[in-house]
Amino acid sequence: MIIEGEKLTFEDTFDTPITVADSWVMPKNKLGDGNGEAKLYFGSRDKMEQFFGETGFSATCFVLRQDLQAYMQAIKAEYFTPSQDYRGRDEMRKLWSERMEKINALPSGIVIFTVREQSQIAGPRGYINSMDKVYRLIREISLPLVSYISAMRLDYNGQSMFYLKLFADFEEIEKRKAFIENYGMAISQEEEETTWRVSEEDVVPRTQISKYGREGQDEYRRKLLDECPFCPITMINEESLLIASHIKPWAVSDSKERVDPNNGFILSPLYDKLFDRGYITFSDDKRVSISNWLSRQVKDRIGIKEKQFFQFLPINANRAKYLEYHRTMVFKG
Repeated sequence: MIIEGEKLTFEDTFDTPITVADSWVMPKNKLGDGNGEAKLYFGSRDKMEQFFGETGFSATCFVLRQDLQAYMQAIKAEYFTPSQDYRGRDEMRKLWSERMEKINALPSGIVIFTVREQSQIAGPRGYINSMDKVYRLIREISLPLVSYISAMRLDYNGQSMFYLKLFADFEEIEKRKAFIENYGMAISQEEEETTWRVSEEDVVPRTQISKYGREGQDEYRRKLLDECPFCPITMINEESLLIASHIKPWAVSDSKERVDPNNGFILSPLYDKLFDRGYITFSDDKRVSISNWLSRQVKDRIGIKEKQFFQFLPINANRAKYLEYHRTMVFKG
């Protein structure tokens, strides 16, 4: 694979994404007490050491500035209308702008840093740490529980390098925002009695939220099934086994986009999950792209191949616009 003009050979992907824990992020992002710890739980010690190559490793890692910029754009709605009670909740918009400025000031392309195993910590859990300012920046921009990190091992002229990428967890954000909109949270009495903000441009009466969410999604699913009553990948047509999957994630869609049938496909559960998590996406000519952030074993087992054509995938001009968002902001390219 070519990254910023450099040829690197793909070796493997760490098979478990690392959820960003509240204990790891910087204080203003935190949900609980404390000031945050620099050590990051990576997975079981055995799996981590096997991935990085040895016990007590020191590993050369890199991120891409463009990836950090893309993450901040993807997570922007969570910064602007938080689904969690962050310690710096009232400052989140300002923090987003300040942090984007720091990212934009990084060198373009590959940004290298080193991580080390926290081998002095006993037990089966594996941790990494770093004193590098880029590592600290990742801690600063990450939001706990709704962000995760994936790691890829590459070979560069015989040397192992580790590509780390930060992602927004749209599925987790969706769950948290849906809970807020259906059941409410600690807000002022004035807000309770008047309106609820679904997006920056879209304010709806709070009393309509539950009804809108339930009835709107039922209608959304029905219209998608009317258009394509089967999964275009598996051809399964048993409705109880089909999912109305959003193209532009529900968590970052406005109220119209959430119920627009052009913003969706009918998919069977495996492919809904792969699509929702950004492990697959589709071109406008109905061909699939599969993310290298899936491990080799998983890619071999999911039953589809890179650039495979799906004749019955319903793509029109409006759906193509949503797919452009998915390819840019959701797909793990």
